[in-house]
Amino acid sequence: MTMGTGGPVASFSVWDYVVFVGTVLGAAGIGLFQAIRGRKNNNSGEFLLGGRQMTAVPVAMSLTASFMSGITVIGTPVEAYRFGTDYWIFAISYAIMSIITAEIFVPLFYRLGITSTYEYLEMRFNKLIRVIGTSMYITQTALYTGMVIYAPALALNQITGMNLWGVLVATGVVCILYCTLGGLKAVIWTDVFQMVIMLAGFVAVIARGAVIQGGLGKIWDDCYQGGRLSAFDFDPDPLKRHTFWTIVVGGSVMWVSIYSINQSQVQRYISCKTLTQAKLSLYGNIIGLWLTVSLAVFSGLTMYSIYKDCDPFTNGDVGAVDQLLPYLVMDTLAAYPGVPGLFVSAAYSGTLSTVSSSINALVAVTVEDFVRPVCKNLTEKQVSWINMGLSVFFGFLCIGMAAIASLMGSILQAALSIFGMISGPLLGLYVLGMFWRTANSTGGLTGLIVGLVITLWVGIGAQIYPPLADKTNPLPISVAGCNRTQDLNYTTLTPWTSAVTLTPLPDYSDRPALADSWYSLSYLYFCLLGSVVTVIVGLVVSAITGGCKQENLRLDLFVRRSDLFCAGCGKDSEALDSEINEKAGSELKNGPNNTGFKDSQFNIVEKDVEKVTKM
Repeated sequence: MTMGTGGPVASFSVWDYVVFVGTVLGAAGIGLFQAIRGRKNNNSGEFLLGGRQMTAVPVAMSLTASFMSGITVIGTPVEAYRFGTDYWIFAISYAIMSIITAEIFVPLFYRLGITSTYEYLEMRFNKLIRVIGTSMYITQTALYTGMVIYAPALALNQITGMNLWGVLVATGVVCILYCTLGGLKAVIWTDVFQMVIMLAGFVAVIARGAVIQGGLGKIWDDCYQGGRLSAFDFDPDPLKRHTFWTIVVGGSVMWVSIYSINQSQVQRYISCKTLTQAKLSLYGNIIGLWLTVSLAVFSGLTMYSIYKDCDPFTNGDVGAVDQLLPYLVMDTLAAYPGVPGLFVSAAYSGTLSTVSSSINALVAVTVEDFVRPVCKNLTEKQVSWINMGLSVFFGFLCIGMAAIASLMGSILQAALSIFGMISGPLLGLYVLGMFWRTANSTGGLTGLIVGLVITLWVGIGAQIYPPLADKTNPLPISVAGCNRTQDLNYTTLTPWTSAVTLTPLPDYSDRPALADSWYSLSYLYFCLLGSVVTVIVGLVVSAITGGCKQENLRLDLFVRRSDLFCAGCGKDSEALDSEINEKAGSELKNGPNNTGFKDSQFNIVEKDVEKVTKM
């Protein structure tokens, strides 16, 4: 078969299975190693936060790897193949996100010594808001993680013939194993290993494509001729799916919500042994994200160069768009035993990384927000056993969610949208509490509820009435060069709204008036919308319910000027932080190892904090 002309592809070889299984066993081995290595420090802080002794480089790689789910590995190249290079503009969003998170959120969370991000909500507002925030996080994370397991498993099952349910269960069991035995250290070091595998998979696809097409220049020229390189669309229309403004503005806010308040990410950088290391991990993460998105997008351009005259989806060679990249791998790399196995390892490394991150984060918030407040006299050994038991529970829960996803094909895109919809109002709640002293618990709760209702309204409406092609801007594809073209009911301008799922062409004759306005809002603005609504409603309700008359507020719960760009602060600012940390009984500010970094050490006397802050 000539590559790029359609038809069946080769199947997995023995060496492919060897490489794939070896990668999975390697990941499990890291968990076992960390469990044996940390046997002497078998306590909750070691399990959930790596003993708060991690350094910037592995944490930075872990932050990047946890973002690279199997959906990202398989979906981002398809995004570039179908819509062009505008996805690469997210590189700007990643930089903005990292700066905001490192300079605003990290100093606050690190100073408070929290284990669960949602501890802050109780400190600033009340217990009810903390429970609601934690419940929202657990719901969205369990659902999303199930989708993360199911989506690449489905694609790789249909392309490689690997048993779907065997792969699903194996994925969950491996994650349960090293999460249960090794805790956060196992997750972080496994993420480092998996990131290398994922990037190697992208490089293999690009290198083989360059050889087939006659060089990277030929790939670039094909994409230019096909209109794939027109990335910068400065149209301010908020209804267009991807423009410069939707990605830079909406995308930045969306990623801030994921990195700044999502337990999976926060848990990583607060595990660093100093504040400087925590900040450096986020700045190093920028490099990892840039490298990842660049390789993923160029993999998609390579796929377009090869299939520009014969789109495998339109030609009926694959049944869903998320199978395009696995199809390319088997089409072009099957002659090299073990290389397709490397790609499968890359996709599943993304899945393993995301699932393990989610399980460890779910355990952390459950223990800190639900178990400890009820059972206050637990010993460290009892807490450690609870941690391990919850890892097993959430692991199988995520596998169960994957089983539900298999019965609800359209749930994949819905789950990804819900992930953003819930994060927006939560981010608004944190911003409200961190920047406005007039905000009270009544205003915070009302703002959160109104923001969540608004984002769910627009998000669910967008799922029922997806935007038309004039808003999603799919680029043309061709089947003119195919050896065989099946008589299929597809069009080359199908308005795909997700890189993961295929939505059949619906009947648009009965679309309501809101479908082409409110429901067509770019999905990247969901988070921004939820945040803004939450802040505005929260401020108004707080003002009405006496927020301006609040007294005895803890000043350490607010963002301070000394938090911003502390790496370049003067001696006065450093002296201020040093005095506060001395009173707290801990050396947090760029100091030595924080071996005794406990919540109990942060009962800062209010008058002392106020006195120092006024200096």
